Amino acid sequence: MNEERLMKILLEPRVTEKSTLLADKYQQFVFKVIKDATKPEVKKAVEKMFKVEVESVRVLNVKGKHKIFRQKRGSRPGWKKAYVKLKPGFDIDFIGA
Repeated sequence: MNEERLMKILLEPRVTEKSTLLADKYQQFVFKVIKDATKPEVKKAVEKMFKVEVESVRVLNVKGKHKIFRQKRGSRPGWKKAYVKLKPGFDIDFIGA
């Protein structure tokens, strides 16, 4: 895996109520990743960008919602989500405080 691809794997952290509870309780962090990302790529990208050690990675595909706007049917695009569990003693601080 080249460095350029690793820098494009993670699109954004998903900071929600559920992800905050997972981070506090289980040291799991949630990221939106590119559609063709694999578990080893996500692991290497997180370790490289945040200087942490990753214990495990789980990925899942989120289907887009179907919507109706002015009697026209459409759908939002789907995306891929990754749950990253860190080894004990490591933490990711998104706020930077």
